[in-house]
Amino acid sequence: MTSTARSAYLLGRAWVAGAVRDDVLVEIEDGRFTQVTPGIANSPAPRLAGLTLPGLSNDHSHAFHRALRGRTQRERGTFWTWRDQMYAVAEQLTPESYLALARATYREMVAAGYTSVTEFHYLHHQPDGTAYDDPLAMRHALEDAARQAGIRITLLDTCYVSSGFGAPPEGVQRRYSDGDAETWAKRAGAGPAAIHSVRAVPRDQLATFRGRTTLHVHLSEQVAENQACLAAYGVTPTRLLHEADLLGPDTTVVHATHLTDDDVELLGTTGTTVCITPTTERDLADGIGPARRLHEAGCRITIGSDSHAVVDPFEELRALEMDERLATGERGHWTAAELLAVGTTGRIEVGAPADLVTLDTASLRTAGTGADEHTAVFAATAADVTQVVAGGRVVHVRGDEEEIGRELDEAIGALWQS
Repeated sequence: MTSTARSAYLLGRAWVAGAVRDDVLVEIEDGRFTQVTPGIANSPAPRLAGLTLPGLSNDHSHAFHRALRGRTQRERGTFWTWRDQMYAVAEQLTPESYLALARATYREMVAAGYTSVTEFHYLHHQPDGTAYDDPLAMRHALEDAARQAGIRITLLDTCYVSSGFGAPPEGVQRRYSDGDAETWAKRAGAGPAAIHSVRAVPRDQLATFRGRTTLHVHLSEQVAENQACLAAYGVTPTRLLHEADLLGPDTTVVHATHLTDDDVELLGTTGTTVCITPTTERDLADGIGPARRLHEAGCRITIGSDSHAVVDPFEELRALEMDERLATGERGHWTAAELLAVGTTGRIEVGAPADLVTLDTASLRTAGTGADEHTAVFAATAADVTQVVAGGRVVHVRGDEEEIGRELDEAIGALWQS
């Protein structure tokens, strides 16, 4: 016989069915909620004080970019000068050092309240572009890192075969490339996938990606990308993907910063998901994307920490509102409830994965704010997370941060010293 893993918690306050409820008893079996009952004042189950949310979802990550935090701020420049520094890190990684860095990065995510991550993975091969003995060695390093950190991962094997609109890969980009999309598909298999960008996969190879049930792509992050796409193909990147029949509910476009009105309409009418990564977009001077317009046009919006200049889902969520304020001169584009729906793609409901993130509602940041959805979105930070449960298992408690910091320091220090 197999044993059944059961547990229960009494949540002092919790975000359930779109509202904050008091004294919510949750029972868990085999990693999923089997009972969710508000208004239970007395229970022998362990009580989680504070405000408990469903797990937060990080829908866009490049784990190795975490090594760049604080090290790319010493000179003026643009996205493209930052990219040169990112390439310098990409040149050094091995499956072993990638595992160490990704595990520490994923542990930082868990401590911040993320219980799932979508990893946009394009660092496939050895530095000279030849395959490892195990062609999926770098992918396996990421999957192992997520398992050890206790975070659920969607691994997007990413196709990157051109340095720009048909030009061959250059330098470290050789690590990314399988030569063409067909060869990439043979190595990557049939699972979740990504097109790095329209500049990295030629138009005549886009048909390879039709029918993928999970497809992500960087889209219109830079004005230069849009201009180059218009010069090469006579259409915007969004229109190019639409003509290739690659937009729709199974596709997520990342950034979507510099869009035309036609682009917004295409993304909305096809029901394409848009992942916004505000802290990275401001760090790289990318710009402020039209998130609210996209939402109103029919797109589902998600968030991601992308380059990990910041790992804090609460900062990403409130930035959706705050950045729109800067762009428009007006307040009140998103309600706190709408933003929680963006960030918490799970639910505290029967049958859902048992992911719980508990916040301290009496910290210096949250005290006096009402201990409700506004506290979570407009006051709390990752530092207010006291406990994280993923799949019914406790994967973080306050106090783990020092150990995670040492792990990050060791993994990143080894890269910069090599």
